[in-house]
Amino acid sequence: MARIKTEKDVSRRDIIVKAAAELFKEKGYKAASMRDLAEQVGVEAASLYNHIKSKTELLHDVCFNVANRFFDHINELEASPTSTLEKIEALIRFHIRQMIENYEEVLVSDREWKHLSEPYLSNFHNQRRNYRKRFAGLIQKGVDEKQIKNIDPSTSVLIILHAITGIDSWHRSVKRISAEELEENMVTLFVEGMKK
Repeated sequence: MARIKTEKDVSRRDIIVKAAAELFKEKGYKAASMRDLAEQVGVEAASLYNHIKSKTELLHDVCFNVANRFFDHINELEASPTSTLEKIEALIRFHIRQMIENYEEVLVSDREWKHLSEPYLSNFHNQRRNYRKRFAGLIQKGVDEKQIKNIDPSTSVLIILHAITGIDSWHRSVKRISAEELEENMVTLFVEGMKK
């Protein structure tokens, strides 16, 4: 029987979760099966259950791993001594890099979270809402400090996040600019566009 091959500092569970994110992105959570996942990882389906309990548990891991990364980052930013505008730029850059470097996981957590089971569904929904409020709070602070134009913070956050999710089409593009150029273009559009 084949074993899941691991690299240094990467557990078998991590490999399974990453493969699950790729599969959920490709097929959608509902259509993806444990048999599909086993095939993708290169083991028998029964072997997966040595490392995970269910497909639901995998979706939970993907979604909350992503959420935790974003919350850790915004916590660090809010505590940093940088200006509000610098914090907003750093947050936008982080979102862009996550969408480039951890594309499948971020996309799945953004699109498939509605398939989480309770109480995780409500918890994740509340976390998303709380995160967006904190992001909007930074924009409002920038408006109050006269660093940013008088724009609606909640609408701004939605526009920024939806545009960054659009990086999905960059991944699928045959002819594309580099990740660095993409990041700089997006930061220029958002940050320069908000500056007073």
